[in-house]
Amino acid sequence: MRLRHIRGAEEAIETSPFVIQKPKEHRGHFCELFGNTNPIQIEVGMGKGKFIMELAQKYPETNFIGIERYSSVLLRALQKREELEIPNIYFMCVDAKELGEIFAPGEVEKIYLNFSDPWPKDRHAKRRLTSPDFMKVYDQVLAKDGRVEFKTDNQDLFTYSLEAIPEAGGTIEASTRDLHHSDMAEGNVMTEYETKFSAMGNPICKLIASR
Repeated sequence: MRLRHIRGAEEAIETSPFVIQKPKEHRGHFCELFGNTNPIQIEVGMGKGKFIMELAQKYPETNFIGIERYSSVLLRALQKREELEIPNIYFMCVDAKELGEIFAPGEVEKIYLNFSDPWPKDRHAKRRLTSPDFMKVYDQVLAKDGRVEFKTDNQDLFTYSLEAIPEAGGTIEASTRDLHHSDMAEGNVMTEYETKFSAMGNPICKLIASR
């Protein structure tokens, strides 16, 4: 489906105090941006931001950065952010391929991947956010004991991820194909897609991977 562009989205993002305008200039110094040395967690492909903003409210002693490459989608998150008092969160409008240039080695504690585009055609496999290529990018910025948490309702993408992550050198610490009826459900924060797909009866898959 073609993403509908919202007029004025780029201008709103460029002038928002909640968006990091030149993220590469903060590489290795994001603690200064937040004004503390709390751990940093990021969500890649945050969509409208429900998940990461709820996390930021729930865990005020953790710093969060939501990453969304599409300006029209990020605009929706900004509109929600303006209504909330959550000082421990910023956004970026960048491509995930650039993470190694944005964050210093070990600067990120955890990466969340939620309901990423499955890119179902084999020729597009490298675009999947759990592909070996992307896992190697995450490995550049994650702390020694860093984790990647991935959720999806797409069974084929989940199967692919269970195979691709070890191929990239990662370790699957835990996984389930029915999150909401598993031991991994405790403390789960729902995304917009998760709420929608669960209501349709789709089981939600989740895995946690380490470097």
